[in-house]
Amino acid sequence: MAIRTDRSAVALAWLPLGGLCLTLVGCGRAEPARTAEAESWSVTAWGERYEVFPEVDPLIAGEAAVAHTHVTVLDGFAPLAMGTVEIVLRGAGGEESFAASTATRPGIFTVEVAPRAPGEYELLFRIRSAAGDEEIAGGAVRVGDRQTPGGPLRAPAPRGPTAGGESVSFLKEQQWQTAFSTAWVRRGVMAQAVRGLARVRPPAGGEVTLTAAVDGVVQPSPWPYPGQEVKRGDVLFEVLPRVASDRSLPEIGAEVAGLDAEAATARARLARLEELLALEAVSRREVEEARLRVTSVEARLDALRRDLEGARAAREGRGGATHALRAPWNGKVAAVVASPGAAVAPGDALGRLVRGGPVWVEVDLAPDGARRVATEGIGGLVIHLSEGEPLRLSTDQVRLVSLAPAVDPAKGTVATIFEVTAPGLILGTTVDAQVLLRSDLEGIVVPITAVIDDGGVAVAYLQLSGERFARQPIEVVSRQGELALVEGLVAGQRLVIRGGDAIRRASLLASGAAEGHVH
Repeated sequence: MAIRTDRSAVALAWLPLGGLCLTLVGCGRAEPARTAEAESWSVTAWGERYEVFPEVDPLIAGEAAVAHTHVTVLDGFAPLAMGTVEIVLRGAGGEESFAASTATRPGIFTVEVAPRAPGEYELLFRIRSAAGDEEIAGGAVRVGDRQTPGGPLRAPAPRGPTAGGESVSFLKEQQWQTAFSTAWVRRGVMAQAVRGLARVRPPAGGEVTLTAAVDGVVQPSPWPYPGQEVKRGDVLFEVLPRVASDRSLPEIGAEVAGLDAEAATARARLARLEELLALEAVSRREVEEARLRVTSVEARLDALRRDLEGARAAREGRGGATHALRAPWNGKVAAVVASPGAAVAPGDALGRLVRGGPVWVEVDLAPDGARRVATEGIGGLVIHLSEGEPLRLSTDQVRLVSLAPAVDPAKGTVATIFEVTAPGLILGTTVDAQVLLRSDLEGIVVPITAVIDDGGVAVAYLQLSGERFARQPIEVVSRQGELALVEGLVAGQRLVIRGGDAIRRASLLASGAAEGHVH
């Protein structure tokens, strides 16, 4: 969920960093604080492209204050490795700019701020890099002297209230090394929905079982396979008709010879009767009976000859006259249940074919949900797959086919069928589905990745400053695909939309010891 802010904002925090650095190896700032009130301070500012989090020494006119400036590229939430970072003090006499063009480490630029005169100044940050140029307001600061060192004076009006819970530390170095990002909390609109268990199946008439038409043996070629795309008329199976095993080839051959002689006699008699009919020596009825006799004997002879050829082919292991099973339409082979060389009887299933194109999703809805679908109309469908992102389908991809007129007594639900155009759906899959309605819910909409399960309680983490966060219990009102509508947040707060689980783990592992940076 891409969330952009329409103006820069800042969060201000007093942090007693000066004294802390004396206890850390490698901090690089070992001089003591100038006075009891001379404490380092930090400020957090967000722009369109960057988050800026400097940790700054007290501001004293004529002296250099070191600002360890952490700069994060919001697109990907990565540390800025190359670019120029400027800290600008804008006062009544103009601007003073202090810059660093080389990162001490990726994401950290050490800027020395040496204001010339005491007074009040607007604080600005100017970032130039491949990610784009941006100027971000950082509130106001006061530059003092050795007796009264300066620091932050005021911040712009906050975007939203902060959480009331205890803050948790999660350093920039930790944020940059994990999947992490933040965004402003915003109000949004989410369609109302009804939910149910669903099954993906072929549409009516979109599935056929191919069965043997004769008693025979399934030939090894051609041989289909599941997932094979076929066109109408393609031969999928061939069955070689077989003769009963209790009849030998000589027996069948003798029957053929006997019927052949009988057919020859019948044809000769028919020819003689036709000659006599021309002389009006016999009746027409006798001729028709003789012709029918010839037709019957020749049909029996033809069938017996095919039986003989099939029996010879089967016993010699070669092909013969076969019955072909063809695809009735374009589609895919869903299953093959026969085996090459298997003996089959008429009606035995050989395979199953499904038609290509849209599929049906049959959703079991509660009666009230089915009523709302019927009265309010549908605005789409969200299918929650077992893995990966949910599949969200718009109205041009979904069509309501039917609502069952009665409740299934075994399930207590109403079968609702949708025709869906979604090539990735696998037939036979059972999924969780949400039918989106045309009515809307309004409230705080966040990415589902912002919702963290904390021991069975839904929580989110709010960013108070660059490295301070607060746990905020929330309630998920509705979830649709990658989005959730929640209660417990206020528009304008800065929300961790990815990486909240890492903050939770860090808070559980925290020992309460002082934390800080190694610059």
